[in-house]
Amino acid sequence: MSIQTTTHLNFRGDARQALEFYQSVFGGHLVVKTYADFGMPAEAPGASQIVFGLVTAENGFRVMGYDIPGQFEGGIASGGSTHRQNGITMTDQALFLSISADSLEALQPYWSALVADATVVEPLAASAWSAGFGMLTDRFGVTWTASVIAPQ
Repeated sequence: MSIQTTTHLNFRGDARQALEFYQSVFGGHLVVKTYADFGMPAEAPGASQIVFGLVTAENGFRVMGYDIPGQFEGGIASGGSTHRQNGITMTDQALFLSISADSLEALQPYWSALVADATVVEPLAASAWSAGFGMLTDRFGVTWTASVIAPQ
């Protein structure tokens, strides 16, 4: 028996835009269903928001997302921030998404796409523990770490 975990992100009104962005970065298939698709009257506030969203890609990327009912401010619901201070990373966010690849060359295209309109916390570069590590907070408030996995 095997199990699979998939990160589920809770957005405040922009789940569709975030999931479409992640699909553009990682490829794959996007499924979105709105509250109206599940019976909410189409004229009701929030009916076009996402109640179920999923991006799956052949490269192994998977993420889910939805819009919290009645929330329209945009961004991820967890709030908080991540930044560098006095040479260390400071955060009060509940989670990061992490991507990894076998080489910096394989990781670079994903990083280059994610960095659009993002705040870079740590540039993608060689580090003491990896041939490549970087951290950014994307335009939806999701913080990502990117790293090169050392061969075993």
